[in-house]
Amino acid sequence: MTDPVLELTEDAFLGGQLRLKQLKSGHRAGHDAVLLAAATAARSGDRVAEFGAGVGAAGLALAKRVAGIDLVLVEIDAVLAGLARANAEANAIRADVIVLDVEADATVFAVAGLLPDSLDAVLMNPPFNDPARHRSSPDTARGIAHMATATTLSKWVHAARRFLKSKGALTLIWRADGIAEVLSALDHGFGSLQVLPVHGDARGPANRILIRATKGGRAPTQIHPALMLNDEPGVPNQRVQEILAGKGTLPLASP
Repeated sequence: MTDPVLELTEDAFLGGQLRLKQLKSGHRAGHDAVLLAAATAARSGDRVAEFGAGVGAAGLALAKRVAGIDLVLVEIDAVLAGLARANAEANAIRADVIVLDVEADATVFAVAGLLPDSLDAVLMNPPFNDPARHRSSPDTARGIAHMATATTLSKWVHAARRFLKSKGALTLIWRADGIAEVLSALDHGFGSLQVLPVHGDARGPANRILIRATKGGRAPTQIHPALMLNDEPGVPNQRVQEILAGKGTLPLASP
């Protein structure tokens, strides 16, 4: 029996600076990945990992902005990991792609070459839909990418804490209505939190939060002015459009 032919699209990110092949159906990278990359602080020479990388959108977008990072893309789905590897090569970005469950034991990571206290930065967009309130997609890959269990967030944060160096930073995106879960998960080993609420527009509540947390950080928590994706319904915010085009960063990316 031959493997089915994958239906792919090739999509432009960062105003065409980054071109990514991804599955036509199932989980697809979009604005969240670009905003996550724009919120991540990194310098040339840093070792950076994206957990749950999918086709590599956030990690590769970060690498486009910050040349010279040592990028690791961790993805459980072998098909998506293969696309991430191909996307890195097509965009002339050096990346180590590891097919691995973020919730795996540290010994499994070690076999793959990722050791504790070895990363300067981690960025991640964990599965965050609550299965009690959202019907899971019949597409298996989409379901894995979107649906959280009761322990998903805590286990992903634990993995980030394990592999980050002291004072290394975790940047993540999550549902805004799940902020209590995020703060609880980050209460063990992280501090110096910076929170950026993201709204569809000023008329509605935030639907996403971006958070930067420092391993061992002790500075007070900061909440930045909210980011509005649209000035009003149907009218894109100019600053956001510049960020999506790769022409700017978010406050969390500042040193």
